[in-house]
Amino acid sequence: MASVASTYARAFADVVLSARLNADRSIAELRMIATLLTESSELRRVWENPAIPAEQKRRVLDVIVERDGISKQVRNLVAVVIDHRRIHFLEPIIAQLEKELDARLGFAEAQIISARELADAEKREFEIQVQKLTGKKVRASYGQDRSLLGGAVVRIGSTIYDGSVKGQLERLKEAISF
Repeated sequence: MASVASTYARAFADVVLSARLNADRSIAELRMIATLLTESSELRRVWENPAIPAEQKRRVLDVIVERDGISKQVRNLVAVVIDHRRIHFLEPIIAQLEKELDARLGFAEAQIISARELADAEKREFEIQVQKLTGKKVRASYGQDRSLLGGAVVRIGSTIYDGSVKGQLERLKEAISF
């Protein structure tokens, strides 16, 4: 599955960059179609049914594209996915496309978990610090974990920076036990 999603994501990332499309808008359009697919069992049955001719499936897609103002490039990607009977891979393709575009556009994905809700100024400060650390623009997502007691834990890819009170106490406990 990963290779299927990666193949389509890399190819569409090439399209987005060479045509200078707005990457966020392209992903939002794909998500819109994926949401329709998730919410409509009828649409899913039509697009997944091998007995229905591809041109009929594309006509349904074209109605959605026209109604929602979806770009030609996104329409073409979804049409190819439908034609190759891979519509059930749409969500993983979108997820892989986000990663591919982030990598190519120099973004780092950061998960920031804090003990309490952070103010906007604190979020901006975290993003500035992560940007200095990685040398990349940052897309941050935030969460809360009261068990941290204070501070925060930042995850960038597989690297974790633990600046939480809980983490400091655990490190202190390890140091004392030796």
